[in-house]
Amino acid sequence: MNILMLGAPGSGKGSQSELIVKDFGLVQISTGDLLRQAVANQTKEGILANSYMSKGELVPDELVLGLLSIRMNKPDSKNGVIFDGFPRNVKQAEMLDKILAEDGKKIDIVINIGSPFDVLKERLMARRLCDKCGKGYNMISNPPKGKNCDCGGDIITRSDDNDGVIKNRLEVYLNSTKPLIEYYTKKGVLADIDGNRKIPVIYGDIKELITKAGNR
Repeated sequence: MNILMLGAPGSGKGSQSELIVKDFGLVQISTGDLLRQAVANQTKEGILANSYMSKGELVPDELVLGLLSIRMNKPDSKNGVIFDGFPRNVKQAEMLDKILAEDGKKIDIVINIGSPFDVLKERLMARRLCDKCGKGYNMISNPPKGKNCDCGGDIITRSDDNDGVIKNRLEVYLNSTKPLIEYYTKKGVLADIDGNRKIPVIYGDIKELITKAGNR
């Protein structure tokens, strides 16, 4: 089974993906991680990707999809994957459908986690991280036990977690995602999930959806 997670920054799709991976044995694929790994390993794809990334340019869709295809065909992906951070627009979604079809695969379910704009903003403003080990916290849902991280480092606010940046990121995401929601709705694979609840409650609904999709 192949799953696509949609959700604005702060929607909690990362936390839900971790639970899905644990329960269903799927592999979470992040295009950002794939690119960084390819660059670090100096593969031919990584060298080419770095030629764009080093200049602050977007990596071509064809190159990203090539990396996705390679990763999806590794043995540990036999049970299926969760796509994280891709596709970001309808063109990419169409290209992804094409390479999946070539391998006899498809997107089985698209989980769209929605939350009110003000809730998302509040969650993002509450994010913190350790300046020593990089561990992430959230002062609302996952606060540190004390004033410092378990490793002894200081708990700080991320530089990009300020009101102006967060507002812009949310608006860009919401505007770019609307066409994707329409695209997958027409395909009959999109499921809307209320993300304005506790993590276990949200996951209960998601787990039920995935189980039903797997039994079709």
